[in-house]
Amino acid sequence: MTDLAVFTATMAHQRPPRLLYYAKFSQDLQRRLVAHTGRADVEEYFGFFRPVVLAPKRPPDIAPPDYSSYWADRPLPTGTTFNSDGVAMVPSGFYHFWGYVSPLSEAESLSEIEQYPLDDLSRFDYSHMADIVAGAHAAGGVVMGSIGHIYERAWQIRGYEQFLVDLLERPAWAECLLERICCQNIIKAEAYARVGADYLFCGDDVANQNNLMFAPKIWRKFIHSRWQRVWEAARRINPRIHIWYHSDGNIISIIPELIEAGVDILNPLQPECLDVDAVYRSYGDRIVFDGTIGTQSTMPFGTPTDVRARVREVVEKYGEHGGLIISPTHLLEPDVPIANVEAFVDACREYGALT
Repeated sequence: MTDLAVFTATMAHQRPPRLLYYAKFSQDLQRRLVAHTGRADVEEYFGFFRPVVLAPKRPPDIAPPDYSSYWADRPLPTGTTFNSDGVAMVPSGFYHFWGYVSPLSEAESLSEIEQYPLDDLSRFDYSHMADIVAGAHAAGGVVMGSIGHIYERAWQIRGYEQFLVDLLERPAWAECLLERICCQNIIKAEAYARVGADYLFCGDDVANQNNLMFAPKIWRKFIHSRWQRVWEAARRINPRIHIWYHSDGNIISIIPELIEAGVDILNPLQPECLDVDAVYRSYGDRIVFDGTIGTQSTMPFGTPTDVRARVREVVEKYGEHGGLIISPTHLLEPDVPIANVEAFVDACREYGALT
């Protein structure tokens, strides 16, 4: 059975012959796995679920925004790079993590936020995507439309503390930046829906280990309302498109609203942060789980036997009737033993074979 057929059954909460599974690796662990397996493409070697990813193309006659004026008088460390929103990414010296330096952290007026250069995605090229979808589906593959974030992009551009203050004291500033990003995401979502993508890939980290990072009414007004518009725009064009949503942390208080808004794949469901069993009892027939294998516990600190036991547990609890994609709850860091990666893969193959 192809990945597309398995994905379709999974989304319908029908028992598939096998469960989809995957993991992502930090650069150092990826390097060691390549050396260990002797295979350059370890994801293919392990049989991971790998959707085909859609993204717009920048036409050759449209130059990227010029952010140089925002950094002319701000010295940055050697090795600093910039993302597509003009945010400085400073090496932290700790694995793959970056420090963000925000171009609008010193903004003094709403007009500075209004005039900050962001790409006009309506001018980008989407003509290549229909052929990609057709080819992927003909080969039995699944197609993902990459949306990205709203809240996370906003705070990276504005500065984390500054943006949180804006939400309370200068809401027009926060609304302006969030709205501009939301409009970009709507353009992408509509384009992916038109060409028949299977799901949208989106989300924001809005919670910590214990709860939301801000009051639910703030989340609803500023962030969730905009994601609703993105998803509604896509589903007006293609009602069958699925919505994959990511947030780390304990988001149990907002899961009902996410489902009501159209989310039907939830990632990563960290067992260290929330009661995954309780989530399944309440919502397991309405949402697909993607994740559940702890990266703050089982994967780095457990034994291979522990890893196998956890995979078996989640399959038996959440996957017997579809509705489960097995994955670690974060990319695997260098402290995860290779033996645990192999145990994860072996267990997914063994226990995820449902026929």
